Amino acid sequence: MAACSPGGFSAAGEQVYAPGVNQRATAQDGVEVGHRLMAAGQYELAIKSFNRAALVHGLDVEILSGLGSANLGLGRLGQAESLLRSAVKKDATQPEVWNNLGVVLMERGKTREAEQILRRAYAMDNGESDAIRDNLRLALAKSENPDSLGIDDDNYKLVRRGSGDYLISSTL
Repeated sequence: MAACSPGGFSAAGEQVYAPGVNQRATAQDGVEVGHRLMAAGQYELAIKSFNRAALVHGLDVEILSGLGSANLGLGRLGQAESLLRSAVKKDATQPEVWNNLGVVLMERGKTREAEQILRRAYAMDNGESDAIRDNLRLALAKSENPDSLGIDDDNYKLVRRGSGDYLISSTL
């Protein structure tokens, strides 16, 4: 209807423009943005953010772990396993990374290896993380009786370095 009015689409009066980009502002850290996107379930965007962060920080353990976890969220289990194994090779002292690798292995059906890795993560963490403990319980239950737990019933928890957990449901 605006085109039918006498004024048409021409600008009249004051115009409102979108704000420009503040070139002097400091950019948010790509790793932190990636973690926020992971928490929001935006795995593709998280991968992009972690990749941008890798250009600044290099492929450190946190970025490899974030990329692996985001790929797991998208159901790309092979890529997730490869990235998380690379993270563990860089720094084998991080229980969060071991936990996330154990979750990937559970998703891939490698129950025995996942159980061992989750035991390691639990021991390294001194039993302080509820998420790691819950994942270990699921792995133990599944290894004792693989038919008792259906794939649709498993809810694994990825652990972020620092604070916060990510819940990865196997019904991706």
